Amino acid sequence: MILEMKVPSPGESIKEVEIASWLVEDGDYVEKDQAIAEVDSDKATLELPAEASGIITLKAEEGDAVAVGAIVCLIDTSAAKPEGDAPKTEKKEEAPKAETPKPATSETKTYATGSASPAAKKILAEKGMEASAISGTGKDGRVTKEDAINAVPSMGTPTGGSRGATRSKMSMLRRKVAERLVEAKNTTAMLTTFNEVDMSAIFALRDEHKETFKTKHGVGLGFMSFFTLAVVRALKMYPAVNSMIDGNEMVSYDFYDISIAVSGPKGLMVPVIRNAENLSFRGVESEVKRLALRARDGQITVDEMTGGTFTITNGGVFGSMLSTPIINPPQSGILGMHNIVERPVAVNGKVEIRPVMYVALSYDHRIIDGKESVGFLVAVKEALENPTELLMNNDIKKALEL
Repeated sequence: MILEMKVPSPGESIKEVEIASWLVEDGDYVEKDQAIAEVDSDKATLELPAEASGIITLKAEEGDAVAVGAIVCLIDTSAAKPEGDAPKTEKKEEAPKAETPKPATSETKTYATGSASPAAKKILAEKGMEASAISGTGKDGRVTKEDAINAVPSMGTPTGGSRGATRSKMSMLRRKVAERLVEAKNTTAMLTTFNEVDMSAIFALRDEHKETFKTKHGVGLGFMSFFTLAVVRALKMYPAVNSMIDGNEMVSYDFYDISIAVSGPKGLMVPVIRNAENLSFRGVESEVKRLALRARDGQITVDEMTGGTFTITNGGVFGSMLSTPIINPPQSGILGMHNIVERPVAVNGKVEIRPVMYVALSYDHRIIDGKESVGFLVAVKEALENPTELLMNNDIKKALEL
């Protein structure tokens, strides 16, 4: 029996995918549920599992864009499994055939490097060029005066180094990301406001409780839980930041689905922490770890990256000091975290060295006013600088479930 494998729908709005890579070869024996291909949609890279066991015949090439529901391969389910532990048939490489050297002719003759007429040499010297860089049109490849006059020097100082370049097709995911970034810049009235956060209080809490927290819950007490809960608190205070534009209407949400930007093998992905307002520090850290692992392993689904109401991105893990993050449409706000650096700050009239992070809020000015954007970022700053009172209700052990 020949089974026709069709492209399943990765998500409601996705109409086509791209074959990123085949994990098997034409004629291989595959087992049911074995990953046979990686496919790129405009939102994620997903694995395509075999629907049955048998001999596979590929019907699409790597790089092909195929519609959802189209046939990408056939599986002969009546074929017997080959004996042995290695079902794949290795391709035998043929030894390269020795080429017969061609006799030198007037067209293939090699001429001395730098052969040029005196007049040509003078002109090339004035241009800062070497005769060896010019293809001569004179007898025996000699560089003529006319060749030297027509020669165009390259910009910059010639170094003799490599000048190669490679060209590769962007994945469907990367193309969609590029499209959405341009869309965000062109269709939103995006502005960015900045502030700085003294991270001393969070450092002290983590130093005191992180080992106990990890031992009890199996996850580390990182910065994302503090930032996520601080953002939820600020969104409750400034609901316009938790809104988005739909046509001529503004849609505001009474739930807080926080998108977090994580780096995966195929590039940046933005999975969503659902109903973050109902999560504790342990809940946020566990969800961040789960989503990050799924993104790293290429198992993240489209549904897990759809529907956030606000985004947090952390460029600090790559060493970024300051940036202006781009809104993740159709959302109206995104918070950028950055690296933490010890800086001199004034505390009660004295200069002290404190761990400081610069934070940035990019927002859509069409529905978020300056007062709201600044107030939101100040509220985030206040919660991060006084987490015991504003995020833990003055009960650290209960908040951390220790």
